[in-house]
Amino acid sequence: MHEVIREGAVDAPVRILLAHGAGAGMEHAFLAELSRLLAGPDIEVVRFNFPYMIKRAQDGKRRPPDRQPALLEHWRQMVREFAHPGLFLAGKSMGGRMAAEIAGEMNAAGLLILGYPFHPPAKPECWRGEVLKQITTPTLLLQGERDTFGSRAELVDFPFSSAVSVHWLTDGDHGFKPRKASGVSEQENLQQAANEIRRFVTNPPVQG
Repeated sequence: MHEVIREGAVDAPVRILLAHGAGAGMEHAFLAELSRLLAGPDIEVVRFNFPYMIKRAQDGKRRPPDRQPALLEHWRQMVREFAHPGLFLAGKSMGGRMAAEIAGEMNAAGLLILGYPFHPPAKPECWRGEVLKQITTPTLLLQGERDTFGSRAELVDFPFSSAVSVHWLTDGDHGFKPRKASGVSEQENLQQAANEIRRFVTNPPVQG
């Protein structure tokens, strides 16, 4: 059994398996707060670490992310370990990008992406969003409007698959944090994200 953080009822009809992004593990404040907002009698949230982050937690040494095949295999292991009829795969940035690659293969009920990394900041030529053109798993993409990994302005003409629903967080950056001048707080954006996720997982679109 892998070490995880579980919140909400174990017998909830919905289980969200939540992966972290490249730079911070499952205890990151963003994931902790979103999990707190979602977890309850109807939704269980299970957070986990990828292998490189497990090692960092053990010895404190920073490491680059594992290569994609290792990340995908770890995702598969977690899906098998926490199998559930109402299982939604979720991930922040890199974790969401990896989940998108296996969601169909693992027959997930749905996919939740928290800030998809369409390209590295300031490198729009390094595009990596092809999977979202073809995916058939019901998908909710939550993206900050001014995310430097893929902003609303950059994605206005992006041909998302019909299975993808996109919700933009007002003036949000890659962690959904807005500027003070926007009139919206970071907490309000996180609450809005949680509301959209709750709505999606309790009544997901039919799989295409």
